[in-house]
Amino acid sequence: MKRISRVFLAIDSALEAFSLMALLTMIIIVTIQVITRKLFNFVFFWSEEITLLLLIWFSFMGIAIGFREKLHMGMDSFTNLFPASFNRVLDKVIYASIFLFGLYLIYYGWDFTLMMNESELAATGLPNSITYVIMPITGVMTSIYSLLQFFGIETKRHQGIDEGEGGH
Repeated sequence: MKRISRVFLAIDSALEAFSLMALLTMIIIVTIQVITRKLFNFVFFWSEEITLLLLIWFSFMGIAIGFREKLHMGMDSFTNLFPASFNRVLDKVIYASIFLFGLYLIYYGWDFTLMMNESELAATGLPNSITYVIMPITGVMTSIYSLLQFFGIETKRHQGIDEGEGGH
């Protein structure tokens, strides 16, 4: 079990690092694009396409990381009106719903990825499926996080970044 946990943590760390690198790369590309456009009246033909691709990947990774860290919007002011036993059941329903959402992303994201594999991105010539393959990856991550949370295993890796108490 400890070996599985270490493998999962390594994969999780790699995906989080990739997400941060995607954000940094996107910032660098956009900065260079603005400078070259304003100063030299020139734009790299691939810059907008790569920026959009990185934005999509960064955003989908953010969905999974947000579920892992329990950062998505909640309604604590409403759920705090109910007893703790009701909130525990509600938490299980929420985790099950998130798990189903993850399965949805896996199934339809993979289907869409395969469908888009026939076309290419205009500027780079990369397969169009590279834009969509992040959907099933996010689905796998989201499903794993919600399953762990359903069984009471804490998934948060960063402390002190939530805005309030509770996890609804």
